[in-house]
Amino acid sequence: MISRALRSLVHSRSLPRALARVSQLALCGALLGGALALPVACKPPPPTTANVKAGDLPEGGDWSGVFYSPLYGYLHLIKEGDVVSGKWRTTNGDKWGELHGNVTGDLLKYKWVEHRIGMIGPGSTTEGHGYFKYYVPPGENENHEIKGEWGLEKSEIGNRWEAVRQRNMLPDPSSVAPDETERVNMPDEWDSAPGSAPGSKPAEGGAQGEGEAEEGESE
Repeated sequence: MISRALRSLVHSRSLPRALARVSQLALCGALLGGALALPVACKPPPPTTANVKAGDLPEGGDWSGVFYSPLYGYLHLIKEGDVVSGKWRTTNGDKWGELHGNVTGDLLKYKWVEHRIGMIGPGSTTEGHGYFKYYVPPGENENHEIKGEWGLEKSEIGNRWEAVRQRNMLPDPSSVAPDETERVNMPDEWDSAPGSAPGSKPAEGGAQGEGEAEEGESE
């Protein structure tokens, strides 16, 4: 079948187009490990960058604050210029993380690292990228929210992360880090497998499913 398709392409009027098609067929064949390659285009790799655009920060919005998620705990963010830094402690208390990124209006893109308390060496830290968008729902006296996704390694998508801004709480990133007693006394076995993060979130590429974070109650 492939040889018949190649002969047809070579005898066509457009030789450059035929050569391009031959290269495409060869590439598909190589990717399929020598299996029969039909004359169709190969699928592109899945995207790893969020398809989001920055807008204006909603009136009254402020990236500096404390944002709560029932799954991921309290996220303490501090904005200095266009840079935002933050830390969080998971609700079950076995991990803590930190993020650093840049803000453009209502969009924050960041890199994160999460640490397993009581562990050292391979598997003790996980990292990736993510983004948040800042929202102020319509109406009076509504709670501010941040909504986004995180991904492992270079990916910044695949897993949702939503949190509600807490009133009358000032950010204190240093408060989430474990003390020396916690570092020593935390157990060596964890409910989630190494490589999962942040905060025992769903596997990469999946939706939140049963563990999907819901908006926290504002204090």
